[in-house]
Amino acid sequence: MKKIKVGAVGLGRLGYRHAENLAFRFPNAELFALCDANEAKLLEVTEAWGVPYAYTSYEEMIANKELDAVLITSPSHLHTRQIAQALEAGLHVFSEKPLGTTVEECRIAEEAVEKHQDLVFMLGFMRRYDPSYAYAKEQIDKGAIGRPVLFRGYSQDPESAIAGALAFAGHSGGQFIDMAVHDIDLARWFLKSEPKSIFAIGGCYAHPEFGQYKDGDNVSALMQFENEAMAFLLAGRTAPHGYNVETEIIGTEGTLRIASVPQKNMVEILDQYGVRKECSQDFLERFSDAYMAEVAEFLNCIETGRKPEVTVYDGTKTTEIAYKCKEAFEKNELVRM
Repeated sequence: MKKIKVGAVGLGRLGYRHAENLAFRFPNAELFALCDANEAKLLEVTEAWGVPYAYTSYEEMIANKELDAVLITSPSHLHTRQIAQALEAGLHVFSEKPLGTTVEECRIAEEAVEKHQDLVFMLGFMRRYDPSYAYAKEQIDKGAIGRPVLFRGYSQDPESAIAGALAFAGHSGGQFIDMAVHDIDLARWFLKSEPKSIFAIGGCYAHPEFGQYKDGDNVSALMQFENEAMAFLLAGRTAPHGYNVETEIIGTEGTLRIASVPQKNMVEILDQYGVRKECSQDFLERFSDAYMAEVAEFLNCIETGRKPEVTVYDGTKTTEIAYKCKEAFEKNELVRM
């Protein structure tokens, strides 16, 4: 069986995990090239894993004629340019979210995908590939909870990771686009509709440094969708207990809750503190299976010549909604789509 030769760009936390998965966990793929600005780390990883090619230049990597595809986990503001360059080079593309940090950037990606219909493009909204979320979607689609009325999504990073969040804040696009895009995507997916009005509030409750970027360390938004369903989102940076992603969908005939307690496994600890459950400490731990499943879907689409469910337009729409949330937050007023 011919393996799909993939070049990966970005060796941050998620980039490293994706690269490691490609190197060791997909029999139908080969991690053929790595690209990162940190040359020392790049060479250390490529030598340890036996990766054939190492690049500090993305343009040089995608010029490698042996490559079949690229996986992009570079800083968010580089995504759309790198997507367009890779598609122009004849490569299939998987890009982590967000599609772009502005709607204008997203249009660049849209044009590139439309121009290269023969190639596979996929965006990394990994929660759709988490077993629990996929099961909840099946239940909603078959009418198990009646008509969905309210989507509630909490996405909270641990306080222990605040240094990284602050370092990234200047070019992340803000809380709504950096964190809440996952919940925005899920709300659209579960409710099968688009927002028509948004109100957002929040603030710098523990870290005033976010204020210089017109952002907060905890922000929230309330939306009404075109089908009259409601959505409430919270994105926070200060969870003391760990990484916490919690989702609820209320319907006319029932309610679905996903990870209402952010436990890392099914173990209960009984000790001098009482009975307790440990929490996941980061997104890599919580969504480990989902990150594998989404890349498996990408590789399978290449092999079978089909297109994934998540499209470039999903990326543009979530970015557009996230910026409307940001606008409502900054103006402290209701914004209509």
